[in-house]
Amino acid sequence: MHRFFPHPILALILAGIWLLLVNSIHPGQIVLGLLLGWMIPLLTTQFWPEAVRIYKPFHLLHFVGIILIDIIQANFTVARLVLGRPDRLQPAFISMPLILKSDLAISFLANVITLTPGTVSARLSHDRCHLLVHALDVTNTEELANTIKSRYEKPLKEIFEKC
Repeated sequence: MHRFFPHPILALILAGIWLLLVNSIHPGQIVLGLLLGWMIPLLTTQFWPEAVRIYKPFHLLHFVGIILIDIIQANFTVARLVLGRPDRLQPAFISMPLILKSDLAISFLANVITLTPGTVSARLSHDRCHLLVHALDVTNTEELANTIKSRYEKPLKEIFEKC
């Protein structure tokens, strides 16, 4: 079964993304979304570096909700900063130590940081123990690192890594 349906959760996520992209829940689009959701993971399985294990799937759903809320709030914050007084911005790079070990979890963290307006993950150290993050406006670098660790890294550790 796993051979013909390698990533069932990813298949559903891809089907959902397809429906959002086409902005339709027409039965034909649902079938096409499910077909794409099945075929893409099936055809790309050989390129996955490790088997995807989600240890707490309900935590993943909660985490996605947190990300969506953070993206919306960050959009308003960045708009206010840029349209307000851009000369008062305090951009900064921070080197954030990582507790994550899984390549997938680290990749997820880097992407979540980049998806959130105002922050960009810039570089992963060669030993995979530090992530360089650029932020648009930072008054306290330790506070930003602690926020990223508590809101994103800790839940990702619970979701993708066996504790």
